[in-house]
Amino acid sequence: MANEVWSLDYMSDALTSGERFRTANVIDDSRRECLGICVRFSLPARSITQWLDAIVRKKGYPKVMRVDNGPENISQYFRRWASLHQVDILYIQPGSPAQNAYIERFNRTYRESVLDACQFDDLREVKELTAKWVYHYNYERPHQALGMQPPVMGAVA
Repeated sequence: MANEVWSLDYMSDALTSGERFRTANVIDDSRRECLGICVRFSLPARSITQWLDAIVRKKGYPKVMRVDNGPENISQYFRRWASLHQVDILYIQPGSPAQNAYIERFNRTYRESVLDACQFDDLREVKELTAKWVYHYNYERPHQALGMQPPVMGAVA
């Protein structure tokens, strides 16, 4: 069922200049839908919660947010945001990424399909290619766990 559990995780990569950037990735576990990928040079908790609020305006709040124990996720700001919106935070055990397997699998697919497959000169390129890939992932790419259907039903084939 949608909005039961969302998983949130972070990745990093570099532009051709060597400048590092990060991504925040969030999926709806039950639907395997990518709800968004935020690409920025810096992702403090305040930015993450503002980005999540934009997603929530379209999707509604999840009951549970599954996250690791990274600094963004254990910050008072993030915990206050979750409490205010009655979102339970489910922290995985440190060093146990298998407890967040859906997002780890998603991250691997995103890394192989986008981050490792391309060289980026600027953040705009990362954002544009990521947006196209997210559309493909949600509307066109079959998922075995969903009976070979894409996460968003009624998709354009």
